Formats: sequence, structure tokens, C-alpha cells
Amino acid sequence: MIYVALSILQAIAISLGVGCSTVAITSFFVAIADGKIEPDERKMLGVVYTLLRVAMVTILLTTLLLAIFAMQSGDAANHFNAFITSRWILIAVLFINAVLMTKHLMPSTFGPAIQASSWYTLGITMAMVPLGLTQYSLFEFLVGYAAAIALATTIVNGTMAYLRAHKK
Repeated sequence: MIYVALSILQAIAISLGVGCSTVAITSFFVAIADGKIEPDERKMLGVVYTLLRVAMVTILLTTLLLAIFAMQSGDAANHFNAFITSRWILIAVLFINAVLMTKHLMPSTFGPAIQASSWYTLGITMAMVPLGLTQYSLFEFLVGYAAAIALATTIVNGTMAYLRAHKK
């Protein structure tokens, strides 16, 4: 029963994170379209970023507790496969990138795109579970994830260039 509750909470947290990530990046684009972020816009972005942090912590805790349950049940060998490893990679990237962006150590050319692509990749991997599409190799995951980061970087930077060129 606890395992099921943790799995559901994890799915909700991933959904919250994907949704908030979408709202964060689109709101950021709207906020900077005129060349500056107004105090009200900054306040709303702060709320969204707080919700993203809640989602991240919830995902970390539920993933950790699910791993502990797997180890205690003797199912660790089946639990720690490329699919679960890919989740841990995504969680690590989300946390590391968020810290680097907060400390202004990650260039804005890459930070938002890495965060968005990580959230979307996490959401996609969650959607693959009921379809039984979790039997991929770590190499396949890394190639797909790199492609997602490249696509997100192109979209984010293209949008930023467009907004700069068409500043109100």
C-alpha cells in the first residue's frame, strides 16, 4: 500500500514539475518580451519556481523511498535497470542545474533548456511505464536525452533571439 502511494505521489510530482516547467519558461518569455522583468512578473515567477522545488524534492524523496522498498523486498536487481538509472540521472541534472542557475554559474544559453528538457524527458519516461516501454539501454537514453537538450536549446535560444529582435 505504501509502495503504491509513493508511486502515485511520484507521478503527481512529475506532472507538477512538467507543468510548472512549461509555465516557468513561457512566463519568462512573456516577462522579458519588453526587455525587463517587472516586480509582479518576478513575484509570479517566484511562485512557479517554488512549486518546481516542491516537485523536485517530492520526486527525490519518493524515488529514494521506492528504491529502499525495492532493496528491502529483494527486488533490487529488477529495480535498478537502465530505466531507473535514467530517472536518477534526470533527478541529478535537475538539482545540479537548478543550483548552478540560482548561483548564476550556468549560462542562460543552456540552463533553462537543460531544465525544460530534463522535465520533459522525465515526464516522457513516466508516460512510457504504462505502455511497457521501459526496456531501453542507458546508451539509448543518453542519446535521446542529448537530442532533447539540443532541441530545447534551439527552441529556447531561438525564442530569445526572436524576442530580442522584436522587443516592444
